Amino acid sequence: MNIQQNMKNLKKQVAPFENSTVKESIWQILNTIGPFLFSWYLAYKCLSISYGLTLVFAVIAAGFLIRTFIIFHDCTHYSFFKNRKVNRIIGTLTGVLTLFPFDQWGHDHAIHHATSGNLDKRGVGDIWVLTVEEYIKASTWLKIAYRLYRNPFVMFGLGPIYVFLLKNRFNHKGAKRKERNNTYLTNILILFFAVVLSLLIGWENFLLVQAPIFLISGSLGIWLFYVQHTFENSYYEGDRDWEYVKAAVEGSSFYKLPRVLQWLTGNIGFHHVHHLNPRVPNYRLEKAHDQTLPLHSVPKITLSTSLRSLKFRLWDEEKENFVSFYEIKGWRKKYAPVKIKIEN
Repeated sequence: MNIQQNMKNLKKQVAPFENSTVKESIWQILNTIGPFLFSWYLAYKCLSISYGLTLVFAVIAAGFLIRTFIIFHDCTHYSFFKNRKVNRIIGTLTGVLTLFPFDQWGHDHAIHHATSGNLDKRGVGDIWVLTVEEYIKASTWLKIAYRLYRNPFVMFGLGPIYVFLLKNRFNHKGAKRKERNNTYLTNILILFFAVVLSLLIGWENFLLVQAPIFLISGSLGIWLFYVQHTFENSYYEGDRDWEYVKAAVEGSSFYKLPRVLQWLTGNIGFHHVHHLNPRVPNYRLEKAHDQTLPLHSVPKITLSTSLRSLKFRLWDEEKENFVSFYEIKGWRKKYAPVKIKIEN
């Protein structure tokens, strides 16, 4: 089936998969938070044996922390439980573990869903993307800033430190009281647990365990978000031509991961389904994809092919695909202002 012919019916076809169940949601909490805490504890106990062993369990804990973030993520969409209050409670608690304030991130992420792929509404909850024309016409300082931002070391190395540790601690300008209070509560709880653990096991031991878990999960988390919207033939349009369903199924990748990684990432590789209908809980995304035939034609990437996205830097509006900085060499003349010679 052609996606274009079924565009209007896609959301209806996915709607039956919206409903979460208490049993499945509680089971996911148990098989995620429990193993995370246990692997964190084992990483700490291994400090007296070998820091190499500590790092092994830190990697495992980081995987479960990513899965914890998916629970938090679903709660911000109010899709993990039917009860909104329960979503808020679980979302706030998992936000403490992942360093994300529930209301603040939920607000930005809702905007991301409503504007993903819209060239006229960039800037909130998304990855910074410039078009080829915008980059060529940009000032030198803006180009330097953009190149630094898109550098893998900055994006996946320094990015988690800036976003998770710093940016998430502050409210947006004009944030409502409910959002501000939730951010304050999250910050207080994060500080409380950090202080308690530091007093129990020593601040050095706390950092030796928590730092690698934070850096690994943070880097992989940003990578997942990056690769799900940065692939060669993605979708970007101006506001006049932008369509929500097309942005979901053509601008969000189907990241086909090995089973273990798919499980640890809470099926978020089925990102096209999630953007099509964010009310589908993560544990039903795969089933929604499998039973919705038009979705079988969406862009698919694998672990190996996803690495190509590292070279994608700019969106070419004419060719409708991502290009590298190298590919635009010599294009400056094309976008240079036309000089009109006036004869006396």
